Amino acid sequence: MMFRMVDEEDIKKGNVTDKYFIWTEKVLKAKNVNPTVVAEVTTSNWGVFAGLEDALNLLEGLPIDVYAMPEGSIFFPHEPVITIVGKYLDFARYETSLLGFICHASAVATQAFRFKLAAGDRGVYSFGTRRMHPALAPAIERSAYIGGVDGVSNFSAEKYLGIPSMGTMPHAMIICFGDQVAAWRSFDEVVDPEVPRTMLVDTYFDEKTEAVLAVENVKNVSAVRLDTPSSRRGRFRKIVEEVRWELDIRGRKDVKIFVSGGLSLSDILELKDIVDAFGVGTAISGAGPIDFALDIVEREGKFVAKRGKRGGMKQIYRDWETLEDEIRLFREEPPEKGEPMLKKVIEGGKIIAETDMEEARKLVLRQMDVIRKLGREHEFIG
Repeated sequence: MMFRMVDEEDIKKGNVTDKYFIWTEKVLKAKNVNPTVVAEVTTSNWGVFAGLEDALNLLEGLPIDVYAMPEGSIFFPHEPVITIVGKYLDFARYETSLLGFICHASAVATQAFRFKLAAGDRGVYSFGTRRMHPALAPAIERSAYIGGVDGVSNFSAEKYLGIPSMGTMPHAMIICFGDQVAAWRSFDEVVDPEVPRTMLVDTYFDEKTEAVLAVENVKNVSAVRLDTPSSRRGRFRKIVEEVRWELDIRGRKDVKIFVSGGLSLSDILELKDIVDAFGVGTAISGAGPIDFALDIVEREGKFVAKRGKRGGMKQIYRDWETLEDEIRLFREEPPEKGEPMLKKVIEGGKIIAETDMEEARKLVLRQMDVIRKLGREHEFIG
């Protein structure tokens, strides 16, 4: 093994599980206990649901039925995003991997959503895969893309997701030349013409000086990027304002300003009126996992639930104009208004409803538009 990563076969076989599920299987089998149950995946927070594609591939072939929200749906506290119906031993050991797939993916999608909602019409790009295990890069970029970012930086996205990657230039390239102008000019000469000429302007001198140096010495400059680390920022807005001023008085209002480097949501809110695009790294890729849990809520047709959970198989009905939900028991009559959110996606082990990354992203953007229309941004940005 070159890298310490489990392979797909081990995940699919349920070998990537917590040990107590192994003991649980042993005990239940020894005592001939294997009830038909309904199990729901819920959390006490809101978020954007992602990771369903992996979840379906994990559970495919097991003799169970699965219901799920469409990928890209906003979920609210105590709403099931996935419901499993079947004999408990048929899926017990898969809980660890199932939660792992959706907890991280939904966290990344949720943070991407919050950043894009905060940025409004300004660009937001996923720059953070270098902060996470490289095996996760396509999964991270997929979730960020679903969550609403305008582009992703990891080159693997082109192979594994079929979407283009984007990027500017690192400080290392400029240092290799030993001269900013030489590096910028070479980038302009060599890189494919359709790639924006975004020049990194904080390697050796202050941002204002290098921005002026770039526009006065390079034929094509479409943007300047400030990758100023937090330890050097001081009043970062003032730095950006200086750069904008110096570009404008030289007749270069066409040159956009792109910022990156440890950005937070508060940075987006503070700078979005004077910055054209943001490269967001760890805040998206390293998002704290959504704390989903899987709990049995029915056993042999009877309501059951541990403390803090709500018994009974449930359905969620959504008013898409207000993004308000009503939760009812699955067996109850539906309300007069509201679309049922939980759809059957696996029947008897067969996937009957595929998930689609582009459709999930469209759903996210649709919900974002509703939130803006209702003026509820503060509820979701935090």
